[in-house]
Amino acid sequence: MSGRPEDLFRRIERRRQQRGAQRNDGAWKRETFRLPRPEARQKAKEWFARYPKAAYMTEIEFWREFPDGDIEFVIRRLPSAD
Repeated sequence: MSGRPEDLFRRIERRRQQRGAQRNDGAWKRETFRLPRPEARQKAKEWFARYPKAAYMTEIEFWREFPDGDIEFVIRRLPSAD
């Protein structure tokens, strides 16, 4: 086992993907985006307009900012508004 940061990152990502494939979160639909700040803001507005929070329980589940100014975020919603 190597102690390089890249190796640690790869192991963590591999485990995260394996857990994601095994996890059953029920009905939630998730999508991840990585965009420059203005485009990220616009994309979130589009999602909330298309899938209103009151009907679809839409929310930004996670977000982070990168040194280059990009914003990565995960938005989740229910698949239907029954």
